[in-house]
Amino acid sequence: MKTGIELIAEERQRQIEKEGWTAEHDAEHKEGELANAAAYYAMTENMIDFIDDEWGNDMHLHIWPFELKWLKRTPENRVRELQKAGALIAAEIDRLNAL
Repeated sequence: MKTGIELIAEERQRQIEKEGWTAEHDAEHKEGELANAAAYYAMTENMIDFIDDEWGNDMHLHIWPFELKWLKRTPENRVRELQKAGALIAAEIDRLNAL
């Protein structure tokens, strides 16, 4: 079984190689979008339910900082959601360190 850090590194590599989210691309996100996307993936289903109201409004989607087509939730796989969150945090750290 892979460790959390191995899973995060694996996902970050996939983001770079398959999605094209390179350091140059990440540098364009100067308003904390990568960290906000990470926070979104890290939210539990209970938190999403809390943010939404009793009428079923999808208020949680307003937290997602990118076009919805880039939101690729896997709520049935909590480890996968946290893997994505960790990789986005790593990307944000790298972006900030490059300043």
